[in-house]
Amino acid sequence: MPDVVVRGYRFALRPTVGQAQLLAAMLEDHRELYNAALQERRDAYRSHGITVRYGDQSAQLKEIRAVCPDQGRWSFSSQQATLRRLERAFAGFFRRVKAGRKPGYPRFRGRNWFDSVTWPVDGDGCRWDSAPQSGQTRVRLQGVGHVKVNRHRAVEGRVKTVTVKRQGRRWYVILACEVQRPAPLPKTGRSIGIDMGVASLLTTSDGEHVENPRHAAKAAARLASAQRALSRCKRGSKRRVKARERVAAAHGKVRRQRLDHAHKSALDLVRAYDLIAHEDLAIRNMVRAPKPKADPDEPGGFLPNGRTAKAGLNRSIQDAGWGVLLSILAYKAESAGRVVIAVDPRNTSRTCPCESCGHVAAENRVTQAEFRCVACGYAAHADVVGALNVLRAVLARRDTAPAA
Repeated sequence: MPDVVVRGYRFALRPTVGQAQLLAAMLEDHRELYNAALQERRDAYRSHGITVRYGDQSAQLKEIRAVCPDQGRWSFSSQQATLRRLERAFAGFFRRVKAGRKPGYPRFRGRNWFDSVTWPVDGDGCRWDSAPQSGQTRVRLQGVGHVKVNRHRAVEGRVKTVTVKRQGRRWYVILACEVQRPAPLPKTGRSIGIDMGVASLLTTSDGEHVENPRHAAKAAARLASAQRALSRCKRGSKRRVKARERVAAAHGKVRRQRLDHAHKSALDLVRAYDLIAHEDLAIRNMVRAPKPKADPDEPGGFLPNGRTAKAGLNRSIQDAGWGVLLSILAYKAESAGRVVIAVDPRNTSRTCPCESCGHVAAENRVTQAEFRCVACGYAAHADVVGALNVLRAVLARRDTAPAA
């Protein structure tokens, strides 16, 4: 393993009114640069069959900055990073085409779909902690000035890249820093299996249930009210802009609450266990709506397929945030020297966990919460059974693995 790893830090910015306007103008100019570069690539290929690449467009930046004063006031390196962003979009497009997947050709970015600017090197067009003598952490951005930063924790290592991101009315600075790999946490000698759910966010093989806070469900009335107010506003009006910001702020609060709970739950697991096993869930497939089945004899021309009930389940799965929790758990475990293993989830809730039985049958799952083996009579909470089977599968795999 390398001794140096990259760690991200995210802090809120506290710009003045004038600085916020300059930040918005910076995003807008970088968006226009991105769209113009995309248009050039499309026109060159459609008209002459020529492929324009990053090197060709980067070479034009000096001339563009001289002709267009709005572009010339921003950092050259940040504009190069925007062009590299487009290059990566095309690289992903060609990779998907080659793999036979849905291509997803790069699209033009609207005003609400371009919210970040990156500086590849600290000190080239930006400077982190630019005025330490003032007692207030600031980041200097070319064309904007020294912007106050709400640094709520210390930054370790060497700052590699600086990114400014807009979320609603909030502005954030994101740092990518090279730090020494942290020492692993002391061994606990304990292993755990977890079963993801909706009634409980997760259930462990030790029988512990972690509450699902259901942040979106609790905020549903507030979100619906804000959305109704938005729908009544005339498109293009100032009232609609403010209403849209209120909707975004409400959703942003739910997102931050979900992230906070996921971080705390993952940290508890990482501190307590050396080995953590979980189901390898295909969450994107699980939240797909069922396809309608045509039937001309039915009212509306389609058979009832439980679409409404499935929509409610999909909302509950998305509100639980399984994918967010598992991704946070993975990187926290790697930093702490823990092991996280994903297991095929098939039949984990239908298999009797008793070593002397192991009977597999759909009838074992009596209800959503109750498990009773029809062969040996073993009874327990269904989610605990699922977590036990997940852990057993990982331990059996490790026992049968050939020695290195």
